[in-house]
Amino acid sequence: QVQLVESGGGLVQAGGSLRLSCVGSGSIVYISNMGWYRQAPGKEREPVATIDRGGNTNVADAVRGRFAISRDIALNTFYLQMNSLKPEDTAVYYCNALIKPKYFQENDYWGRGTQVTVSS
Repeated sequence: QVQLVESGGGLVQAGGSLRLSCVGSGSIVYISNMGWYRQAPGKEREPVATIDRGGNTNVADAVRGRFAISRDIALNTFYLQMNSLKPEDTAVYYCNALIKPKYFQENDYWGRGTQVTVSS
């Protein structure tokens, strides 16, 4: 079974940094169109940063200049480097990717989420 699993979340003080990882596991043929999303309590899930199959990135205005998305396709892994963290960055962060599993059609997959808490 194909899964995406996030890691790297935790508690950090404002101004600090974290790097989130998202690892695809299972019988994966390829992984593409990857992205990070976040959801704060009482708010709608929002995109944070995405990277498409060509390596083009989009970063949300709220995190531009502070966050960066990267990938290692060979490892079925992508990352979110978060610098200069602010309390308003506190949220559950989810990874998302378009994945082609062996024996199944291409589909959109989500991780379970990892909590990021930024204290002031």
